[in-house]
Amino acid sequence: MTSPYDGPNGDAGVGGEGERIVVRDRRRIDPVTGEVRAPGGETPPGAGPAPGGPAAPAPEATPAPEENAELAELTAQVAERTADLQRLSAEYANYRRRVDRDREAVLVSAQVKFVSELLTVLDDIDRAESHGDLNGPFKSVADKVVDVVTKLGLEPFGADGELFDPSLHEAVQHETADVTGPVVTVISSVLRRGYRMADRVLRPAMVTVVDQAGSGPAPEAPDILDVPPAAPTDPA
Repeated sequence: MTSPYDGPNGDAGVGGEGERIVVRDRRRIDPVTGEVRAPGGETPPGAGPAPGGPAAPAPEATPAPEENAELAELTAQVAERTADLQRLSAEYANYRRRVDRDREAVLVSAQVKFVSELLTVLDDIDRAESHGDLNGPFKSVADKVVDVVTKLGLEPFGADGELFDPSLHEAVQHETADVTGPVVTVISSVLRRGYRMADRVLRPAMVTVVDQAGSGPAPEAPDILDVPPAAPTDPA
């Protein structure tokens, strides 16, 4: 019995005598060797493994000039982006330091303004202490106020016997004395204490000063008799 697909002579074929059915495997990967096939479904020559031995290693591809140019361009872009990142990192670090410095300056300014408002209270405490009225509950409150401003960095200055400094002291009375030799001006009494905070002079000390003899020897004027005679000049 012949098949409807058989030819007139019994050969397998379709539409003609002797025509055979050909099945082509168009898979890109050879299922036996695992190699990539050439277009058309056939394994390229030399791609498969040698009979009875391991597959031959594929030859290394030489990069084309276009690939070298692209690689150089990518390397330059990476270097540029790295430089930009380093610059941004340095700018951010400077910004953080500037913000911290400004924040510290604002905090110090607020503390200075707060303590400046308490200077009159500290003057009342000093006067009460000098008159012997600083006792009882009032002394406890005064000590707490002094502790608070001291923790904030307030420093009093101005005491009897200190050298007079125009940048720190305000002289309201100047007493002179008959002294010979070097003279220094010292504080004889403090009328109002001065205060400074965070390298700022909040208020100069109001003092009276007096001239006193210095510790160094007085400079002596040359004696006329000890001056050597001038050398004679040549009349020529």
